[in-house]
Amino acid sequence: MKHCPYVLGGERLSLVKLNALSSFVGVPLQLLLIIMMLGMGQLFAQQASDNGTQNFTLKDCIDYALQNQPTLKQSNINLSIAKTTNAINLSGWLPQVGASASFVHYIQQPTSYITNPADPTGPPVQVKSGVINTFIPTISASQAIFSPGLLYSATSAKLYVKAATQVIDSTKIGVVANVSKSFYNLLLTLKEIDVLKEDTVRLARNLNDAYHQYVGGIVDETDYEEAAISLNNSKAQLRQANENVIPQYALLKQLMGYPTQNQFNVSFDTSQMAKDVVLDTTQQLQYEKRIEYQQLATARALQHKLTNYYWVSLAPTLGIYYDYNYEFENNKLPPLLNTAYPNSLIGVSFNLPIFTGLSRLESVHRSKLQEKLLELTEVNLKAEINTEYTQTLANYHSNYYNLGVMQDNVAMARRVYNVVNLQYKQGIVAYLNVITAESNLISSEIGYVNALFQVLSSKVDLEKAMGVISY
Repeated sequence: MKHCPYVLGGERLSLVKLNALSSFVGVPLQLLLIIMMLGMGQLFAQQASDNGTQNFTLKDCIDYALQNQPTLKQSNINLSIAKTTNAINLSGWLPQVGASASFVHYIQQPTSYITNPADPTGPPVQVKSGVINTFIPTISASQAIFSPGLLYSATSAKLYVKAATQVIDSTKIGVVANVSKSFYNLLLTLKEIDVLKEDTVRLARNLNDAYHQYVGGIVDETDYEEAAISLNNSKAQLRQANENVIPQYALLKQLMGYPTQNQFNVSFDTSQMAKDVVLDTTQQLQYEKRIEYQQLATARALQHKLTNYYWVSLAPTLGIYYDYNYEFENNKLPPLLNTAYPNSLIGVSFNLPIFTGLSRLESVHRSKLQEKLLELTEVNLKAEINTEYTQTLANYHSNYYNLGVMQDNVAMARRVYNVVNLQYKQGIVAYLNVITAESNLISSEIGYVNALFQVLSSKVDLEKAMGVISY
């Protein structure tokens, strides 16, 4: 049978050597292995940190996400698209210059009638008009003076940029909230692992005491077996918690936009987090602080601009234009470009829509109806915000109260366990009392950890409902 080696202080220890070591120090082999594994886990974690793995606090995670989250990058690109679209729409206010050319070759020249020079009072005479070949290069320039479409683009440009900026703000709020809650969820599991590690070591010591009392004939075999069962259950919970950390890390990386192949360690201060749970709940709910309300206000302003545009579109368009023609004419092709006959003109364009089948009036009517829809949407949004605020406030108060209860329970459960464990060693109580006290202690410790991170998560939800999440 092969021995499983463990590295400790640079020396490879086989199970045979470990047996000898356990006999020498008076500690059961099972307890010794557990202590070594826990120690090595901390050693490996320290080595990982020393080898360049980054340590991220919650703020570090949020800052990284705000720089690298793909959805947020898409929102920033959409803002650039909105600005570029505005530049395209507003380009019509600038002079428009173009060049064109036409070449005409008559296979059969047109016929014209002119007065007969020899007999002015007689019938007109047929003549062939024009020349066979005509080539006309033209340069045209125009300048819009007034246009309903351009006026709408100019007055709504800032609103479109504002809407795109608000999408970025909304995305940032979601990133901060999701990263924070995922971070807390990961910390919850890590703290549970710490609690279960302490529980495993404590149960291993209980197993050692039960074993020696069984060997000494103080207790029967069932105490020793119950201690072994409790230890195995704790080890199974510890294994499950360790496995749960992997997908939780993966989710946090996804929300941060962190490369999946890279690793980082989370850094936190539980005592500071216990202080951060406090939130001033006396503040009044202000709908204007919610990004959804701000986005709706921008949508209503844009819709109102569109209604005005449909009204203004009944007005005429006005502009000026200038054409310069450099005309070449000749009946023969080779000398066509020898002589030019330039001409130029300037004019004013005016276009007034008189009747368009009532489409524009119907467009005005439709846009007003859409404004009413947005007004009703605001009513529904306020009700939803108020409901969300009420629910998150109730959850925060409940979790905050639960945190205080769990904190008291931990202190009492630890004191009860120490007393019962001492009484068991003195042979006063049965081992069942130790199991019960141990179960209450582990439940209280995990309950406190759960309560702490639940109140932190509910605080994030409440801040989001109140519209006060900062980024």
